[in-house]
Amino acid sequence: MYRILREIIRLGRVGDPPPKPGSAGVDGVPSYFRHSLAIRQVDAGSCNGCELEINALNGPHYGLENAGFRFTASPRHADVLLVTGPVTRHMAEALRSTYDAMPHPKRVVAVGDCACCGGVFAGSYAVLDGVEAVLPVDVRISGCPPNPDALLRGLLTAAGEPPLAAAKNP
Repeated sequence: MYRILREIIRLGRVGDPPPKPGSAGVDGVPSYFRHSLAIRQVDAGSCNGCELEINALNGPHYGLENAGFRFTASPRHADVLLVTGPVTRHMAEALRSTYDAMPHPKRVVAVGDCACCGGVFAGSYAVLDGVEAVLPVDVRISGCPPNPDALLRGLLTAAGEPPLAAAKNP
């Protein structure tokens, strides 16, 4: 019963005016989440460890879509290209085509050690190393795989917003 009453008090009436820009929202979401950011994620040859952490962002704990970020299937609707894994020779042209299809301004985020510098696959005959060998990279999120907090801070940096304070691991 008390939980329901707290939720009613927190949410307010449906007809209440929205909060003013620059202030914290009704549910405590910081003002820099007020803009939406469309993300196109491309796996350029990874082991799927980074994808597991990216999927965790859509869970209820992080609530990426509630914060204004969303994943899109088309690069024509994307603001950010999120690339995981080392760029294989066969994926280089597809990655360039995806980048060229994005509207301006476009940003590229390299996720994980493999996308940043090639990781354990650096120097392999089938790999062109990191994403920077093919595209200009704006933000690098290192880690193998990076945790969802680091991913969220990197996406905020790509959006041009102040990053969240570093989360403390227990």
